[in-house]
Formats: sequence, structure tokens, C-alpha cells
Amino acid sequence: MKKQTKAYAYASLAVVAWATAASAFKLTLRHVDFLQLLCGASLVSIVALFVVLLIQGKLGLLRQNSQGDYLRSLVLGLLNPFIYYIVLLKAYSVLPAQEAMVLNYTWPIMLVLLSIPLLKQKIGLVSVLAIFVSFGGVVVIATRGDVSNLSFSNPVGAGLALGSAVIWGVFWIGNVRDDRDEVAKLFLSFCFGFPFVLAATAFFSELRLPDLPGLAGMVYVGLFEMGITFVFWLMALRHSRTTARVSNLIHLIPFLSLVVIHIAVGEKILASTVTGVVLVVGGIALQRYERSSEPKDD
Repeated sequence: MKKQTKAYAYASLAVVAWATAASAFKLTLRHVDFLQLLCGASLVSIVALFVVLLIQGKLGLLRQNSQGDYLRSLVLGLLNPFIYYIVLLKAYSVLPAQEAMVLNYTWPIMLVLLSIPLLKQKIGLVSVLAIFVSFGGVVVIATRGDVSNLSFSNPVGAGLALGSAVIWGVFWIGNVRDDRDEVAKLFLSFCFGFPFVLAATAFFSELRLPDLPGLAGMVYVGLFEMGITFVFWLMALRHSRTTARVSNLIHLIPFLSLVVIHIAVGEKILASTVTGVVLVVGGIALQRYERSSEPKDD
């Protein structure tokens, strides 16, 4: 199989897996609360990532970290999985899956905004336009189409979903600045974050073995949202001739997610959600177009 064909295969696996995440969250939350889901899925993800490192022969990398590296992993672990997934899964527990999914998908736009104060980057006119387009989609979704009255259907839930996008943007920036192996970094982040997840579940929820559907949901989320799907994506980037060839497939995720949500969760997909998705994805695509068209340094 040609390298580019392999890249598309791995990217397709990742896109399909991430497109099912919103439905998996919502279905599993019918059997466990958001803290129990995070606790079980995080543990599954740790095991899965350990197996990946073992297969790849990279376990030795875990012993090559300095104290500063472990401290960075602790900070990243507090962000993801601890804070990020608590906020995100709480949003899913109070919002329809279609709304939480799209609002969380604004993270690339949040990343652009965060890059201004954190990375001291300047943004162009196209990026400013992209931000307005995407946030226009956010308003459409959060108001369920009642834009003229700005009547937000669930402001707390919308705030949580958008907050998760901000937290992911901060995690992304911190992760990019760390040049260690990607899988090893993610494994250590989950290892350092898990004790906080476990403590939060013990204090604010209940540590118990869920019923079979709840357990299956935890395993699915741990494998295909938090764990090995990330490895699929890395493999896609590694085999692709250019990042752009596979990165553009990411735009399919929210549209595929809506289809899965309708079929698996049984939600009626609102016209306001479809309009919002188009605006959010359009803004992200517009911003990426500006970035790809920037002159490269010699």
C-alpha cells in the first residue's frame, strides 16, 4: 500500500472515531454521571496508550524525562484529561449532543485568539473575518435560531462547551511547545491527571462498577476518543506527503457527527444546528486558508 493511501486510511479511521464521540458521550451519560465516565475512560486510555508504547518499543522514553518534563506533564495532565473533560462532559450532560459537539468544535478559533496573548502572534484581516463567521455560528446554535432576540436556550451549557474549547486551546499551545514524543507525552499527561480525576469522582460522585452499557461506553470513549484514535491521526500525518492532505478531512467530523447523533442518539437535528455547523466550519476553513497562503520563511 502506498504511503499516501495509508495516510488516508489512518486519517479516515481517526475521523470516523472522533465523529462518533459525541454520541458515545451522550449514550454513556444515560448510565453514569460525567465524573464516572471520565474516571473509567481515563483509566482505559492509560492502559491503551501503555500498550501502544509497548508495541512501538517506546517505553524507554518514559525514563528519559527530566524533573521539568514531569512538571510539564503534571500541568498538561491537569488541563487534559482533568479540567478539559470535566467541563466538556458536564456540557454534554446538560446540552443536546448536537449543540455541545459544535460549540466544542470552535477550538481552532479559540486557538487563534489565545495565540495573540500567549504566543504574541498577530492575526490578519481574514482571520478576524473567520472569527466573526464562526462565532456567528455559535450564536445561531446557542439561540437555536432565535438570533434576533438573542434568547439563549441554555447559557450555562453553552458556556461550558465554549469553555472546553478554550481549555483545549491552552492545552494545545502547551503541548506544541513540548518537543517530546507525542504518544509518550499524552500517556504521561493522563497518568498525572488521573489521580485528580479519581479524587474528584470519589468526593463528588461515586466509585462504582457501572452496568454493562455504561462500562461499554467508558471503554469506547477511552479507546476511540481519548486514546488510540490520536495514534491513528499521528500515523496519518507521518505517512502523508503534506499535512494539508489529511488535515482537511477534520472538517468532515461535525457533519458526520450530526448523522451519527441523529441515528444513534435519536436527536432531531435542528436547522439552526446545521446552519451553525456550516458557519463554524466555514470560519475555521477560512482561517486555515489564510495560514496556508502566508509566505513561507526562506
